Amino acid sequence: MEKKRTIVVVGGGFAGLELVKRLGNSRLYDLILVDSNNYNFFPPLIYQVSTGFMEPSAISYPFRKILRNKESVRFRLGAMERVVPSENKIILNNGEIQYDLLVMATGAETNFFGNRNIEEKSLPMKTISDAISLRNVILTRLDRATRLSDTQERKKLLTFVVAGAGPTGVELSGILAEMRSFILRKDYPELSKDDLGDIYVIDGQEAVLAAMSRHSQNYTFGELRKLNVKIKLNTLVKDFENDTVYLSDGSEIQTKNLIWAAGVSAKFFEGFSPESYGKGKRLKTNALNLVNGHKNIYALGDCALVSGDKNYPDGHPQLAQPALQQAKNLAHNLELDPANWTPFSYGDKGSLAIIGRNKAVLDSPKQKYFLKGFIAWLIWIFVHIMGLVNFKNKIRTLYNWLGYYIFKDQSFRMIIKPSERKH
Repeated sequence: MEKKRTIVVVGGGFAGLELVKRLGNSRLYDLILVDSNNYNFFPPLIYQVSTGFMEPSAISYPFRKILRNKESVRFRLGAMERVVPSENKIILNNGEIQYDLLVMATGAETNFFGNRNIEEKSLPMKTISDAISLRNVILTRLDRATRLSDTQERKKLLTFVVAGAGPTGVELSGILAEMRSFILRKDYPELSKDDLGDIYVIDGQEAVLAAMSRHSQNYTFGELRKLNVKIKLNTLVKDFENDTVYLSDGSEIQTKNLIWAAGVSAKFFEGFSPESYGKGKRLKTNALNLVNGHKNIYALGDCALVSGDKNYPDGHPQLAQPALQQAKNLAHNLELDPANWTPFSYGDKGSLAIIGRNKAVLDSPKQKYFLKGFIAWLIWIFVHIMGLVNFKNKIRTLYNWLGYYIFKDQSFRMIIKPSERKH
């Protein structure tokens, strides 16, 4: 029997995990999944963890348990630092691994556009750690506000500025507005209605949810305004210093809370040639997801800039569906003779965004029709529950959402700050 070839998959997000699951019992390959976390998590619901509406374990699951029944897969906990293509190996922060085929599925990270103040002082929301940190900050500042007599300082603690009006920014500002309406006065009776600060959404484009249809944009704008969210469009966040958010239109907002949801970029790794990188640090690939300039390195998902799809000449959107479909296509190809490989072509399944309780928008593929309100909200719930990695998480999440729908409340608002020990 021919010796199995080794595929190293770096990154266990949508693309990496999908590829590993599909090839997990392959007779042709042994796979090693590498990730800096020992768990997979569901990024679309990060914002609910950050606001205390869900517990972290509801949207995350350990890799080793996911992969128990995959005979050809092993998991390696470690962070990739660089690749050495000439030696077919990658260097991790805790060792190195040889490969026959390397698949980069490293996703994306928060892009602060080179602004050091924003990077150091704003609150990102890209990982589980970010979400828990944001939850701690929000709850700590709410509690601190109850002890202050200075109304100006209290207002800074209770005013939230969300940079970015994409799905994450819209969903986060909506849930913060609902917290203000349904929860804060009950949990913090020391605060009067006048004490509660403002919620802002800032974006440099001319509409919220810029990638969605005009119908979705208009409905979302109107519903956010009904929730008393202040929206500033065609405006950029220029700086954040001394408890002040400075905007490109010359205005300023006094706050301690700048939540950064304004953009992402792929991660840069040493060892790839400069011509392998494209816009947003994404690895340029052909239609088979093979990285330019390499014979045995592939890229999937957010870190891949795939050419050859006529409908997406500038690359595919950095969303879950392109990542999953690319992984499925590559897994299928790897089981075939190279002469029979199929180029990747993205099938758009539409777009969804939630605004709040009973409020969501849905655009069909190519925006041929549009749904809003309760029906779109139900579809959003179904799609996101089905996207979770295992049955237990699906049931737990559905239970949480039913509880919130009935009682307009949740009970995961704990400040948990683990201390690290030196070994």
